[in-house]
Amino acid sequence: MIIDGEQRSRRSNWWLVTMPLALIALITAADISTGTQIELGPLLVVAPAITASFAGPWLTGTIGLVAVGAQAIIGVRLDVLDTQGLQAQLLAVAAMSAFVVLFRILRDRDRRKLVQVRSVSEAAQRALLRPLPRQAGPLRLASQYLAAEAEAHIGGDLYGAIRTDRGTRLIIGDARGKGLTAVSDAALLLGAFREAARRCPTLPELAADLDESASFNLESADEGESFVTAVMLDIADDDPGCVLVNCGHPPPLLIHGGDVTLIDSELYAPPLGLGALAASRVYTAQACHFEVGDILLLYTDGVVEARDPAGRFYPLDERITAWTGCEPQALLKRICADLVGYVGGHLGDDAAMVAIERVPHDGIAVASAVARPRSAELSDHPGPANSLGGARV
Repeated sequence: MIIDGEQRSRRSNWWLVTMPLALIALITAADISTGTQIELGPLLVVAPAITASFAGPWLTGTIGLVAVGAQAIIGVRLDVLDTQGLQAQLLAVAAMSAFVVLFRILRDRDRRKLVQVRSVSEAAQRALLRPLPRQAGPLRLASQYLAAEAEAHIGGDLYGAIRTDRGTRLIIGDARGKGLTAVSDAALLLGAFREAARRCPTLPELAADLDESASFNLESADEGESFVTAVMLDIADDDPGCVLVNCGHPPPLLIHGGDVTLIDSELYAPPLGLGALAASRVYTAQACHFEVGDILLLYTDGVVEARDPAGRFYPLDERITAWTGCEPQALLKRICADLVGYVGGHLGDDAAMVAIERVPHDGIAVASAVARPRSAELSDHPGPANSLGGARV
């Protein structure tokens, strides 16, 4: 498909080359017909200038030679080839054509560098933000990343998912700052999450492990204060619920039966890397109901802090009420399109989103006959390896 696209581009360029050739013919005929009273020959330099906008240096140089030849033909037909005026015009057309060719060579060189930088950026993004699987046990997943800069593909936002013995463990986060420092911090934390997600038996223990890792590793990444806000979740395959630890991150949204609920509480922990500032590093997990058909939406502050031209924040919880019937991938596409339109086409910060839907599974009933509380507090007590905090929702 890429080869076909290149072939179509070449055919289009060869069709476009008729424009400068027609322009050369028109200027030449007009200059000859007006005689020596009006000199139109210097306008021939427009032809190679136009060619440089869509063709490479070789074709641009060829059109430049044709323009110089046309100027010489004008001199021969008007019998002024040996005059200083015509010779100056020939020299001017040749010099300007050479300048345009040089400009095109430099432009192509910069373009090749940009393509290389983009390929490295895309490779780094794939290594840092591995695409989430469409299916993880009884969960249907979708993810989306919107970079604030048009030419950027990576930033300080992160997300990841790991399968455990009992379910799926996920994280979404946002590293402080922008640029390479934020990318480095996000990469360090994602690497620590992928290593510790299977090793730590409970979610609070995982949060403590990541905080310790962030405090040690992010400290040298920036001379100032470095931290990462994050939400971590454990979702069991055979239990219609989930547990989460929120470390200073925007709270998730739960779509249940057409209603949108903010999973907010007083159980916030400091951002990862700032745990030493808290009274203790004992993290507390929060439990919430998450049954078949429900969708959890995780997002970074680049979504809810996006502003329209009037300075109003993007009302995510209000907007998604119109799309509660969408599956995860369609939901994120609608949010992204609406968000970009809301801010006028340019985001002020990177934005990442993850949508999680629980689908029917053999180990979980589609509907529970016993009413359960929407949220509860879980203490940080030890449990078996790969347990979800030692308590059931």
